[in-house]
Amino acid sequence: MFIDHAKIFVQAGNGGNGIVSFRREKYVPKGGPNGGDGGKGGDVIIQTDRNLHTLLDFRYRTRFNAEPGKHGQGANKTGRSGQDLIIRVPKGTIIKAEQTDEILADLIDDDQQAIIARGGKGGRGNARFATPTNQTPRNAEPGEDGESRTILLELKLIADVGLVGLPNAGKSTLLSRLTAARPKIADYPFTTLAPNLGIVRYKEHLSFVMADIPGLIEGAHQGKGLGLDFLRHIERTKVLAFLIDSSSNNIYQDYEILRSELKSYNPELLKRPSLVVITKKDLSVTENVEDLKKIKHLGTPILKISALTGQGLDELKNRLWELIEHVHR
Repeated sequence: MFIDHAKIFVQAGNGGNGIVSFRREKYVPKGGPNGGDGGKGGDVIIQTDRNLHTLLDFRYRTRFNAEPGKHGQGANKTGRSGQDLIIRVPKGTIIKAEQTDEILADLIDDDQQAIIARGGKGGRGNARFATPTNQTPRNAEPGEDGESRTILLELKLIADVGLVGLPNAGKSTLLSRLTAARPKIADYPFTTLAPNLGIVRYKEHLSFVMADIPGLIEGAHQGKGLGLDFLRHIERTKVLAFLIDSSSNNIYQDYEILRSELKSYNPELLKRPSLVVITKKDLSVTENVEDLKKIKHLGTPILKISALTGQGLDELKNRLWELIEHVHR
């Protein structure tokens, strides 16, 4: 199951207490103070894991506690520090403070870490308080409390290419033909209810990641249809492929709806390198030539394909790879 948001509570470890202790040795009736310090509490750390692709685990576990520090001991022994707690999340996870909505971290790289709650310091033992005028101090400090907070986790998929289109435009079929992903495919709208990722093999040793974003409809930026739940996943894609059904009554209007929704959600999306892909060329339909001219006039290249027969798929991979390379220049 694909889950892209979660709310969890994290508690860092409390610091261990310092202790009051005095040397007890034979023939030394009044030994000096030797109470050790408490250990530091463990931090709560969130770290990305390339093998994770959903926040599903946080539906079943919502509270996380790091280990507290151990108390100090006699003979000036410092208590052991608490073990840090590492919480693993998918790459592309944003961490926000629940109360303020402040972004605490945006984790986009492999094995990237962020300390979300810091463990408390250990308290000082009585050996720390000895002075020339007070050689037998009988006071020690308690450990500090570890930080605690409720945080929001929000996942935005990271992909090289994002497939954008109206419902039933053929995105899932294309993804299944170009990658090993096996999304649900059927001839009715909203078959895809969650984003799907797949790796496209290109030539011998090259590859890129493709994301099938669930179908957009007019008003998606206002939450209609699947709307805002999935528009955010387009934000991290480097290249956009606008998929339009060749049997549409108005290809240009479909393209404009898609552009309008992206612009309303985030105008920066329209600055990404893009390609218009006319799908289902295996169907016997007559395209509106004027519609295609209008799209070309906007400066967006057009490619016609059939995922069913394989027509144009090699050319599509070539075009997408060129756009991806352009982004990295």
